[in-house]
Amino acid sequence: MKVLVLGGYGVFGERLARLLVRDGHTVTIAGRDGGKARKLAEELGCAWVAMDRRRDLHLLQGQEVVVDAAGPFHAYGDDPYRLPRAAMAAGVHYLDLADNAGFCAGIANLDAAAKAAGCCVISGLSSVPALSSAAVRALVGTGRPEVIDIAILPGNRSPRGLSVMDSILSQAGQPFRVWRGGRWTEARGWSGPREYALPGGLVRQGWRIAVPDVSLFPAHFGAQSVEFRAGLELAVMRYGLLAFAVLRRWTGLPVNRPMLRAFKRAADLLAPFGTGRGGMSVMVIVAGERRWWRLLADDGDGPFVPAIATRALLRRKVLPVGAGPALEAITLEEAEAALSDLAVHTERGHEPAPPLFPAVLGPAFDRLPAEVRATHLTMDISHWRGEASVLRGSGWWSRLLGRLFGFPAAADSVPVEVTKSVTPQGEVWQRRFGNRCFRSRLAAASGGMTEGFGPLTFRLGLQVQDGALHFPVLSGRLGPLPLPRWLLPVSITREYAEGGKFCFDVRILAPVTRDLLVQYRGWLVAA
Repeated sequence: MKVLVLGGYGVFGERLARLLVRDGHTVTIAGRDGGKARKLAEELGCAWVAMDRRRDLHLLQGQEVVVDAAGPFHAYGDDPYRLPRAAMAAGVHYLDLADNAGFCAGIANLDAAAKAAGCCVISGLSSVPALSSAAVRALVGTGRPEVIDIAILPGNRSPRGLSVMDSILSQAGQPFRVWRGGRWTEARGWSGPREYALPGGLVRQGWRIAVPDVSLFPAHFGAQSVEFRAGLELAVMRYGLLAFAVLRRWTGLPVNRPMLRAFKRAADLLAPFGTGRGGMSVMVIVAGERRWWRLLADDGDGPFVPAIATRALLRRKVLPVGAGPALEAITLEEAEAALSDLAVHTERGHEPAPPLFPAVLGPAFDRLPAEVRATHLTMDISHWRGEASVLRGSGWWSRLLGRLFGFPAAADSVPVEVTKSVTPQGEVWQRRFGNRCFRSRLAAASGGMTEGFGPLTFRLGLQVQDGALHFPVLSGRLGPLPLPRWLLPVSITREYAEGGKFCFDVRILAPVTRDLLVQYRGWLVAA
């Protein structure tokens, strides 16, 4: 095919041009800097042209495909789809490597025009959402994933273009919507770090950013939770960006060209450190299994990965007609074939992924009523609401402990909201009784489960009796120090079903005195 690559001498555009020349396409490298375009074209033995996408659109004539690898796509102004419209008018297929969620999703508005012109118009034909969606589909098959978790984790010696830096810096500290537990919540750019395993035992840290996957995958795959993270290999860069995100959150500091160049110079100074190894992780939880596809690029071949989806699509004899984001525009098999001549290793795997309570209770979990089991099947985050009555102990010791633990005030009826969040260690429960909020940490332990409140951790002997789940306290510690039995609270707690609802009755007696500390009883339903 005759392919014009706009931004063809940039970080990803250059890699795409190299791959397309290798595959036998007739490539033209285009960009505003004719000198850079000519230099690379002479090296690759292909054509070049100086082109400004704002005014030189007549240069599309005679091409079969135009690929926009320039960006930054979030900064394309009041007429962001000028290039794809011009391509359709010239009868040219349009593809791009966009990583901006709004731009990528918005191109679907050109679908009718693309079909009328007989053109293929696809946005996001890059690592996200093209490669990531291909991996998700391969992992879930015809199933419906409960959780999708994706990360891109480049090596520090990978080259950095200004457009990619602009995209990440512009998001730092800024709010965006993320789909968690079947509802939209707010997250901040470069927050919520998490560690990811890559092939070869490599572990890298990723931080939340907004990409097309975050907004497109919930509806496309029917997932209950979708998260995406990106990483930087060097800690000084990761936490430096975190400091910048905090600064932007509280000051609204704008990202401008001089700032971008300053960050670029700082990144270039750190370029000799770290490695050229980078990777990608796609994980889903479906049908009680955790399944993953992971990629590791060696020898500095990581920057080729964003070009792989375009390469794979252009290996087809016929391109699909219509416009839309690159959701499953290629298959994972096509992508892996397009990676085969690079220093890239991929792997797939799976393992059981039972939620915390079924894992701890084993077969006894199935003896619980359905209403109780449902509250303990959280795979990422779940929300519950209901009502409760609260009784508080009247003695000075009980009042003091109740205040320290943040237990709710006495009330005949108070609205209750409970949010359960899965963590690498177990679960975090946040309970809100009216305006009073307190939380605890739960984790599997030998012979049962632990629940932590600040520096205090208690071992619970979960028991299923008479269709109810009981939570007796077996032991405890303050930090690493074990507590004597007389310093342990007594938990007379049960979860049960009544009237088709999940019900709870939590009665805690104070250590030492064994007087009532707090008792709250009520019901919850899924929010």
